[in-house]
This record gives sequence, structure tokens and C-alpha cells, in this order.
Amino acid sequence: MNGRPVKLLDDRLCPLKGRTCADVNFVVLRENTEGLYAGVGGRFRAGTTDEVGIQAEINTYRGVERIVRHAFMFARERGLRRLCMADKSNAMTDGHAVWQRVFHSMKGEFSDIEATHLYIDALAMWLVQDPGRFDVIVTNNLFGDIITDLGAALQGGLGMAASANLHPGRTSMFEPVHGSAPPLAGKDVANPIGAVLSAALLLESAGRVEDARRVERAVQEAVRAGETTRDVGGTLGTREAGAAILRRLR
Repeated sequence: MNGRPVKLLDDRLCPLKGRTCADVNFVVLRENTEGLYAGVGGRFRAGTTDEVGIQAEINTYRGVERIVRHAFMFARERGLRRLCMADKSNAMTDGHAVWQRVFHSMKGEFSDIEATHLYIDALAMWLVQDPGRFDVIVTNNLFGDIITDLGAALQGGLGMAASANLHPGRTSMFEPVHGSAPPLAGKDVANPIGAVLSAALLLESAGRVEDARRVERAVQEAVRAGETTRDVGGTLGTREAGAAILRRLR
């Protein structure tokens, strides 16, 4: 399972007119072991004018039930009241029927949560028009990948975005949404905030919640002081921006 918080840390970083930190604060929970990224398919007559490429989407009851239940539990445990499940079941009637079945059967177990459904294209529209209407969004692998890039833009860019790949009871992995960004390696220009906030997610997952909040506060203070890399309006390099956060933790 993949969790990606989308939280605006400073009003000036949001590209949407008139939107503030109060409007951009939600979490996207993405199923990240199935869907179109499962690697089922292939190419036929590659390199010819008759080339055919096939990529099949896989949705299992077990995988969908796991991520949707996690989303409901996540909302309940954090006192969040709104959960939106997004699919494209109006067009992908067979592949996404399992999402509809799981979601509607589970809503009754979580009557304290306001559970709604949107088609993914409508969700993309609402994320631009009114992001403040969302607390928790749960969706499949491909859609989760795409809308969290949109979410990253709402919070200032990919350099700000953290993620957690969770395997309950087993080893989990935490990384910034942008990955390793090889083109920026060794240039002292990459924004370290996504990586630092991913470390905060690791701390929270390990039960060190107050330490996670301390890291988040240090990042927000540095952002609001303008001690950041150029992509979010600062003048610092990667090392200096990281040191600015570290100073606030000591």
C-alpha cells in the first residue's frame, strides 16, 4: 500500500488562486501492487508497422479490499470524516467492478465516515476547483500515481512530496514521490524536503509520532522563513536547505 500526504506548508506555494494551507491538506492512499503496473501483457511484432502492445490491468478482491479497508481505518484513527474512492467504473466496467463491490459493501462497517465515490476525471477536476473538500482519497495504482503528481503541484512541486510504501507487519519503504531524480545528482540543487518528510512518515510508522511532528514543524518553519531551494522560492542549495531544517530540530 502507498500513502502520499498532500499538505501545503505555505500559502504562497499553492498555484491555485485564493487557496491556503487550510484548503490543501489530504492524503491519497494508492494500491501499488496491482493495476496496470502489474506487468501483465506484452508486445507482438515489435518494431514493425504491425506492432501491438498490450498492458492488462489486474484488480483482485484481496488487493482492493486491503487498500480500501486501510483507507477507512486510516480515516477513523485520525479523526478524519471524509473518504472518497475514485475509479473509472463507468468505462472500465469489468476491471473496476471489484472496486465498486468492495467500497459499497464496506461503507456500512464505517458509518462514522462520510464515504463518497467519484470517477477519476471528476476527481481531477475537483482537486483543482476545490481541494478542501477532501480528507482521504483511495484509488488504484495508475490513478494514484497521476493524481499525487497533481497533489504535489498543489503543495509546491514534486520536491515537497513524501510517500510511504507500507507492508503491515513487514518491511516498509519510505521515499519522496519524485524518486532518486538522477539528473539532479551531485548538483546541490535538489529539494530535500520530500526526503525529510518521508523520514517523518517512517518515524510515525515506527510509533515515534511526536518525533515525526517535530520533523514536520522544522520543515514548515524553514519553508515559511524562505530557507529553501530555488524550486520553492529560496536561494539555498540542497545541503544548506537540509541544514536549515536540522538547525530547527536541535
